[in-house]
Amino acid sequence: MRFNPEDWKQKSHENFEGAWHDGPSVLTPASHADTYPCRVYKRAQAHPVFATINRLRETYLSLGFDEAEVPVIIDEKDIYRQFGPEAMAVLDRVFYLGGLPRPNVGIARDRLDKINGILGKTMPAATEEKLRETLHAYKKSEIDGDELTFELSKVLETDDGVIVHILDAVFPEFRELAPESSRSTLRSHMTSGWFMTLGSIWEKSPMPLRLFSVDRCFRREQAEGPTRLMTYHSASCIVAGDDITLDEGKAVSEALLSAFGYTDFRFQPDEKRSKYYMPDSQTEVYARHQVHGWVEVATFGMYSPSALSEYGIGVPVMNLGLGVERLAMIAYNSNDVRQLCYPQFFPRPLNNREIARAVHLREEPVSVEGKMLAAAIAKVAAANGTAQGPCLFEAWVGSLGGASVKVVIEEPESNAKLCGPACANEIFVHEGSVLGVPDAEKWKQVRTEGVPTGISYLSAVSALAAARIEEAARCGKGTTVQVKMAKLPSDINLKIDEYTMRFITDNKKKVDVRGPVFLSVRSIMKE
Repeated sequence: MRFNPEDWKQKSHENFEGAWHDGPSVLTPASHADTYPCRVYKRAQAHPVFATINRLRETYLSLGFDEAEVPVIIDEKDIYRQFGPEAMAVLDRVFYLGGLPRPNVGIARDRLDKINGILGKTMPAATEEKLRETLHAYKKSEIDGDELTFELSKVLETDDGVIVHILDAVFPEFRELAPESSRSTLRSHMTSGWFMTLGSIWEKSPMPLRLFSVDRCFRREQAEGPTRLMTYHSASCIVAGDDITLDEGKAVSEALLSAFGYTDFRFQPDEKRSKYYMPDSQTEVYARHQVHGWVEVATFGMYSPSALSEYGIGVPVMNLGLGVERLAMIAYNSNDVRQLCYPQFFPRPLNNREIARAVHLREEPVSVEGKMLAAAIAKVAAANGTAQGPCLFEAWVGSLGGASVKVVIEEPESNAKLCGPACANEIFVHEGSVLGVPDAEKWKQVRTEGVPTGISYLSAVSALAAARIEEAARCGKGTTVQVKMAKLPSDINLKIDEYTMRFITDNKKKVDVRGPVFLSVRSIMKE
């Protein structure tokens, strides 16, 4: 039976089943438990940068700004139009876009002979001419690069793999290609896109224009570091109209940043003085956060009339921009923008509680009766653990998989107890290590300061015994499950998630669950 999304909408709350899970959950309908086996999902975690972007977008929209997407690819000549004499300094920090040229591939007789040798046949004259036409069409960009292999395979009537071999063996021009730069650049400032956008719409739209965009910019930094990346997000806006002044920037700054918990603001002239702003209008925004104090969070200014005139824009324009990563670093108490943006390259340490959540049972019974059996085994073993052998205790009688089963715990040897001393050990996580420890003074610190997993050796082994007895009962057989000396987690039915084991070994922590368990459980099929 396949999962139908419409069924989800019709199911009432009472028809859902789920287990406890850390954090808010979404539950899958119980009727689809077998088809959709993972029934509980934790609330997913948003990336700090994109969570900040979402807040900025919603705030801008609530302030009456329409969202725009502005050009990312900017021609070099636009940088000169916007920055004037400063353009050369700006262009030093931009990425130019390049690409591979189309090779002029000639097909001499020796090349045709090589192709015939690879194909194992001689091409007719018509095919040779069609091959020349196809390569010429590629040179003229009538055929895209990702279509060339397919087109050649049609001409030569062979598969793509043979064509790739031909291109590599017969046409070294393709391997020897070197990229060539164009005059197009990746935007390093949102301003580049705003001038182009305003130049196109300002005479065709009612005033004032209030637009915003939260998008990537690219800057060719000499090196990335704790406070700078080569690609970052700018949350930028423009307000254009006849009566727009610098006060508009102050008002937008206060309204926008209030949503992020800033309570007081101060404005001071920005000494950088970009040429696309009017003299003395470029202003830095410092905001006081209740936790972080005074922080520089944004810059705004009035666009220079000379820069606006380059695009025929005839109204005053206020522009404000702020770095999303800067806001996110403050909001998430981060000291390194690289770790904030790319946590996958800077794995954070796992704490004891997170490690404890990654410790599970390897095998467990699946039926209700099987779970009852596991609990019964643990209860009887705990109550009679010190009994001297030879001894036998009935733990459970009932039905498993449609068969009547009797389960006993036994110790056949003399001078041996029913349970080994390690049965009482419990699994704790302490200082990053997974430890199986008894309730003894020697291990008091581990048990007091560590995080319990809720798993004891006895409960883990009881679950193992119940799972295997349950499986044997389905086959109409009895079985014996014995656990002797534990050395590895698997010996006592433990599994530790791989990512957690990697963290433990990388940080020179340990997993120590050694101990004498010596528990034997046997099932007997009843007529």
